[in-house]
Amino acid sequence: MEYFIKAERDNEEVYKAKEVEVKKLNVFGSELAIKIIKELAKKPACAMDLARSLNEHEQKIYYHLRRLEKAGIISLERTEIRAGALTKIYKIEYPYLAVKLFDAKPLKYFARPKEIEILHPFIKEGRMNSIIVVSSPDPHGRFGAASSDGYAAIDLALFLGSFLKKVEINYRLDTQIGEKDLKENLILVGGPKANIIVDKINKFLPIYFDEKNDWQIVSTLSKTVYRDEDVGLVIKMRNPFEQKSFVFLFCGKRFKGTRAATLALIKHAKELEDGNKFKEGIARVVKGVDKDADGIIDDCIFLE
Repeated sequence: MEYFIKAERDNEEVYKAKEVEVKKLNVFGSELAIKIIKELAKKPACAMDLARSLNEHEQKIYYHLRRLEKAGIISLERTEIRAGALTKIYKIEYPYLAVKLFDAKPLKYFARPKEIEILHPFIKEGRMNSIIVVSSPDPHGRFGAASSDGYAAIDLALFLGSFLKKVEINYRLDTQIGEKDLKENLILVGGPKANIIVDKINKFLPIYFDEKNDWQIVSTLSKTVYRDEDVGLVIKMRNPFEQKSFVFLFCGKRFKGTRAATLALIKHAKELEDGNKFKEGIARVVKGVDKDADGIIDDCIFLE
């Protein structure tokens, strides 16, 4: 994935970008091609839709769509049947194009665009735009469980803090979350037995904890069951209590699994989307690894 980074004084903006060869820029030699791009930026469309909105002949639209697709600037989103015929729906994903004119040494720039993309909207424009919800260390909830997942949250908070313009980590215990808070962007740490907010959301998850079977992790995506205590899950999805907001879950059956889940973001953010089968966000299963054999999980591997 390529990115375009726009930095002005203290403000930094990161956009997805598409690298194209110089010779392919001739697709923009027509004003109609540019109009098509602007229409596709609004929403995916087929040639017939574009012909109607631009008041142009459909064959002209087809001609430019083929050229833009061949250049890699637009792509096929899906096909559907309309009036008994197969129709191609095109989309454009990249607001910026990058063209390499000559070889040069890269600038020493340390932006982390992939991490910024994954953390959106939990961190927005260098500020916390979410609540970190940690399981209470005291017995609480319907299971009367006490949690030690707060230790995993410390490393996670340090990681998130590296993306903030000023320190303003916003966290609460699960026992402090009210009905209004449930509709915010939430970063949830700990499994459903200890974190009562995760318990509320568990039934909506594509990979969930099976309360009736010793909290084993069940994937609806791969139809796999995970029973080990050092297995955790990382899920980013729409907030089931407010579709305009998101939730980011780092959970395990025990502390080891939760620790492995947080390490998946901290150490492997660029890999979170590789092999991801959940179309509405991110849903991965990870297993904790003790690389230096000191009895503490310090890394993880992806199981799903």
